[in-house]
Amino acid sequence: MGKYAQIVIGPAGSGKSTYCKHLYEHCQVIKRSVHVVNLDPAAEDFHYPVSFDIRDLISLDDCMEEMELGPNGGLLYCMEYLQENLDEWLGEELQSYGDEDYLIFDCPGQIELYNHLNIFKVFAEYLQRDGWTLCVVHCLDAHFVTDASKFIAGALQALASMVRLELPHVNLLTKCDLVSDKDSLEEFLVPDPELLLNQLSKNTGPRFKQLNKAIAGLLDEFSLLSFLALDISKEESITDVLLQIDMATQYGEDADVRMREDFDGEQEEEQEDGCGGDSD
Repeated sequence: MGKYAQIVIGPAGSGKSTYCKHLYEHCQVIKRSVHVVNLDPAAEDFHYPVSFDIRDLISLDDCMEEMELGPNGGLLYCMEYLQENLDEWLGEELQSYGDEDYLIFDCPGQIELYNHLNIFKVFAEYLQRDGWTLCVVHCLDAHFVTDASKFIAGALQALASMVRLELPHVNLLTKCDLVSDKDSLEEFLVPDPELLLNQLSKNTGPRFKQLNKAIAGLLDEFSLLSFLALDISKEESITDVLLQIDMATQYGEDADVRMREDFDGEQEEEQEDGCGGDSD
């Protein structure tokens, strides 16, 4: 079938690890073999089984102590150390996984790793040379889009990652289960630059008019940016996200075409198996 992987990125606190946890549980239900990999050298607590862990190579605490660096400098050092040891560490770990495996890389929350530096571009290219088909999942907290200016900031982060990494992207608005007015998110799923420009103009002074117009024009020119709403309290939301990622990576294109109803049926069968008993 081929080797597939997700690279899960986004700002700190945007729900990356929570997404990985619920995606892992969903894949257990639909019987897809997935393995979650921790690439955050500062991570401590996990709510999913970790298949392999960057902290076996280098940890942030050890780096800060030995190199006398602060948290941000220490994290950058850790990721540069990972880049230098892709063959020795990552290559060796990947030998345990083959065509029937699916990896999910849970990444750090420092956005400069994806927007400004080449570390994750080199990382992704290494995976591609090893035969992995990749999709980047960019998480953005839904509370970040309470107004146009905050959304523009998050959208530009996502766009910068898309341009830098040059991989299929699925952008998620996470924590939608915590948003009381979910209808207010609809206008941000496929953003209209003209609407955003009007809202920005209302909330900023006249001297920002040309800047607002340039930013809205940038989003309009690329026409690449859209978001999926992720509500982890609804299983169908996880299903929709995974289907979108599968389409982006052409997952299982040599197998029978699978529709959302197929996944729903599998979940129902799993629930019946768990609840049913032997009859006399």
